[in-house]
Amino acid sequence: MSSPKTSHRSIVSLKLPRAPVSLAAFAIGIVKAMTGNPLFPAPVPTLAAVTAAIGDLTAAEPAAQSRIKGAVTTRNEKITVLVALLLQLKAYVQALADANVENGASIIESAGLGVRKAAAHQPRVFDALPGAVSGTVKLVAKSAGSRSSYEWGYSTDGGKTWVSAQITLQAKATIVGLTPGAMVQFRYRPVTKAGQGDWSQTVVLLVK
Repeated sequence: MSSPKTSHRSIVSLKLPRAPVSLAAFAIGIVKAMTGNPLFPAPVPTLAAVTAAIGDLTAAEPAAQSRIKGAVTTRNEKITVLVALLLQLKAYVQALADANVENGASIIESAGLGVRKAAAHQPRVFDALPGAVSGTVKLVAKSAGSRSSYEWGYSTDGGKTWVSAQITLQAKATIVGLTPGAMVQFRYRPVTKAGQGDWSQTVVLLVK
């Protein structure tokens, strides 16, 4: 049964299994659902990259179970790689769903993913929005009060490295010079009289 159309933003729910074998099986299901699916013409990352990461994890798991020295560490590294790719794929599907809100739930489910509907009356504390010019992104966060400043950062490699953006005195910023079509993560932290706050949870956006 197809999902009903909705005027509310549908959110991708990515509940990753903890067990390596179950994680690999879960990822395989997503790849199968998206392969040849016209709703996903150019997945980011590529399905070939996800498939390769699944193969690497599947190959590393038997050695980890046998307790060969260093095998568990290697297996865990393969898990980290696959999870990072799945998070990027989640962001790609979310961007497509956001671009077609009425059919967002159907798009998400077509990728083999679950749907969590966002409450219309609960605005996000931190959000990234396409800018007026290609390659720009507008960031909006919750105000930390008067006499506060805000540090911003973005990552183009799944959170492995972060680039610092200009500090602002308002809870908003514009990031320029990004590559159209890139999947970028963003974060921020407030700086108040009490000191430097913690980095926020990241938000991901497909740059237009």
